[in-house]
Amino acid sequence: MIAFDNSYARLPARFYTRQAPVPVAAPERIVVNETLARELGIDPAELSADLLTGNRVPEGAEPLAQVYSGHQFGNWAGQLGDGRAILLGEVVGARGRRDIVLKGAGRTPYSRGGDGRAWLGPVLREYVVSEAMAALGIPTTRALGAALTGEEVIRERPFPGAVLARVAASHIRVGTFQHFAAAGDREALAILTDYTLARHYPEAEGPLGLLGAAMRAQADLVARWLGVGFIHGVMNTDNMALSGETIDYGPCAFMDAFTPGQVYSSIDHMGRYAYNAQPTIAHWNLARLAEALLPLINSDEQEAIAAAQDVLAGFGEMFERAHLAVFRAKLGLARREPGDKALIEGLLGRMASSRADFTLTFRALATTGDAGEHIRDAGAWESWVPDWRARLQREQGDSGAPARRMRAANPAFIPRNHQVEAVIEAALEGDFAPFHRLGTVLARPFDDQPEARDLSLPPKPGEEVRQTFCGT
Repeated sequence: MIAFDNSYARLPARFYTRQAPVPVAAPERIVVNETLARELGIDPAELSADLLTGNRVPEGAEPLAQVYSGHQFGNWAGQLGDGRAILLGEVVGARGRRDIVLKGAGRTPYSRGGDGRAWLGPVLREYVVSEAMAALGIPTTRALGAALTGEEVIRERPFPGAVLARVAASHIRVGTFQHFAAAGDREALAILTDYTLARHYPEAEGPLGLLGAAMRAQADLVARWLGVGFIHGVMNTDNMALSGETIDYGPCAFMDAFTPGQVYSSIDHMGRYAYNAQPTIAHWNLARLAEALLPLINSDEQEAIAAAQDVLAGFGEMFERAHLAVFRAKLGLARREPGDKALIEGLLGRMASSRADFTLTFRALATTGDAGEHIRDAGAWESWVPDWRARLQREQGDSGAPARRMRAANPAFIPRNHQVEAVIEAALEGDFAPFHRLGTVLARPFDDQPEARDLSLPPKPGEEVRQTFCGT
């Protein structure tokens, strides 16, 4: 039996609305993440279709929808909240306290006219991509299971309805703090700050400690995103988790050809959330968190602003340190040298000029030491590679260590957009075999898996996915 301990439900009532999932017609289980279930102390057999869709609420659960606000594409959107997600509660295990949410579980007071449902495509996309991110070692929410509802969801046309069971360290967002700051509710801000510190950063102290801890987590997270060519696509403040996990996989995508300004999201018309803009946006979102915390930092607003700015000023250096660490590992480097940034930027610039496949280029470096076939300008490759090889020779220790570092940092497999779309199209025809195959391969992204070579390849002409879409 799943044992819940719902600390969020013990916060004041203005933090949420108690809300049971809306029952569905004919639940049918698609998949259960048995490994994750066992990590959480849950018997996978308990995760029935009825439980995964909310038709049955487990004993001890206290379902609720969280309220928050936020900026969307830089504009204040006011009150938002869980419009189609229900927090069943929290399980406590060896990895600490973890939320279990049903996404697509029906209308809530925060649905803003929506139906509160999800269709099959976004559920499979989030399942595949979030589990791939976990296998890549990137902090992320997880997918515990997915089920069909037996009901249609109307978007551009009717689609099969589905529900995703999502696991997260918490669902506290920058927008949660913004909600209470906008309401002038200093008491709620103080409660939320203490709760977030206790849950995620017990070593930190006070609002400035929380801001600094969140900043470090986000700098590390975004650097890791860039290291695998990941584009979140919708980095609104309500989609930025205080835990430092990747959350809300909507129009997300992994790059094929390296293009620093790459955008896939159909709603990102100005490129606000492009690949290379993500560090800037993370900093912008953190500034919004700082604004929300000002009443707790100091009763004198100007002093509070100055103190917050002192903390925020460290983001650039913090991110660069994390970014260099990620890309040093991708190049097999353990030591730090002054020329490393120029070496990394030199390769990335050549990759951009050649539109080299991001994943295959770095994998070639890891396996053969030669990425010339991906950087089509032979002169560009030959002018860079001697400096890299000389840099590798200066590494200390076992001569095989750089190669091991590179293989552990450069995946052979990522959830390429055309493959995810192919999985969704097959599932819409009732065939889930491609979904299960892709998930099995992505669970071991750093292994060669020659039998799955087709899943390591970029799209052929005509297979490219140029836009991704929000599930709502």
